[in-house]
Amino acid sequence: MAWVATKYLITAALVVLISEAAKRSDKLGGLMAALPLVTILTLIWLYLENQPEAKIANHAWYTFWYVIPTLPMFLAFPMLLSRLGFWLTLLACAALSIVCFVLFSWVLRRYGIELM
Repeated sequence: MAWVATKYLITAALVVLISEAAKRSDKLGGLMAALPLVTILTLIWLYLENQPEAKIANHAWYTFWYVIPTLPMFLAFPMLLSRLGFWLTLLACAALSIVCFVLFSWVLRRYGIELM
């Protein structure tokens, strides 16, 4: 139980650190958020928990493929924010990400990569 609490605290501290950096500098906050820090922590947690190499490798593999369809959200969000407000923009971007993911997974399936 202490290990799980430690993982929560370190991961939460990372999110707070990034949000605090973003308040001070848009560029620094964006850079920190773009770094795969949570994925790196997840890989570390899996390794320290003696998960098989195949499981760790699969996590990195699927993370790569899952990130790609979320990228259009980062372009749409700034364009929609002033028009729709924060919450509606967030909802629209979540919907956009889902649509992009479904379409992307459909395309990748033709190449033998199963995401769903």
